[in-house]
Amino acid sequence: MRGPPRHTKSRRNLTSCPCQSGLSFEACCGPLLAGAPAPTALALMRSRYTAYARGDVAHLARTLAPEHRAGFDAADVSAGMRETQWLGLEILDTRDGGADDSTGIIEFAARFKTQGRLHVLQERSRFRRENGQWVYVDGETALRPVKAGRNDPCPCGSGKKFKQCCGRA
Repeated sequence: MRGPPRHTKSRRNLTSCPCQSGLSFEACCGPLLAGAPAPTALALMRSRYTAYARGDVAHLARTLAPEHRAGFDAADVSAGMRETQWLGLEILDTRDGGADDSTGIIEFAARFKTQGRLHVLQERSRFRRENGQWVYVDGETALRPVKAGRNDPCPCGSGKKFKQCCGRA
């Protein structure tokens, strides 16, 4: 009798959280996507990135500030998720948003691929604690395409050359 099938990727790669915290999904964003409250604004921001990467529209709606929920179009967000491959998250700055704060600001850069093109979304997001729960309020965003030469390191952070990674036809 043969043992369980072997995978080419390590177990860590299979269970790593998409937010690139270095923790497993189960120890990082998993509980938040399942409904647990975020302890900090940074944890909520990471969980929202993970929700985009995993297609969890319900988490995005649930963690949006109440004044913005009426304008949230779940069908539109879901359609965009199907067309987008999220490639990585980098935290650029964190101001407040701790366990004892009522507001917080997180600046991040998120890399993604859509319609065969690489982009970086840089956002300075505002969060606030409301009834003991962190919510996403809004953000100032800048979207830019990524231009990489064939032999440049891939902007997705894989460590491979662009032509061997996201630059493949």
